[in-house]
Amino acid sequence: MISRIWHGYTTPENAAAYEELLLTEIFHTIEAKNIEGYRGIQLLKREMDGEWEFITIMWFENIDSVKQFMGEDYQTAYVLPQAQKLLSRYDQRSAHYDLVRQFDYGGRQ
Repeated sequence: MISRIWHGYTTPENAAAYEELLLTEIFHTIEAKNIEGYRGIQLLKREMDGEWEFITIMWFENIDSVKQFMGEDYQTAYVLPQAQKLLSRYDQRSAHYDLVRQFDYGGRQ
């Protein structure tokens, strides 16, 4: 499994609108692409130093699935224009990591 990790930051005034955009539009748009090997997305957020940080973690079966989503330059960030308007700054590139092992609650693998 591959995780694709990306960070974006908003002002406090734009945080709720950005979260709503992710949950009601952007995530559904990604899912509608029906990418073979796409396994889902997680959203994290925290308030820090007068802004809101958002982290997305997308899951793919392999790097070919990521390339199916983004093309050969698969590290390029997926930031739609309507999201760019709400973000004060964001990663231009996403980072990709191999999942080594996952432990569930209680130490189960």
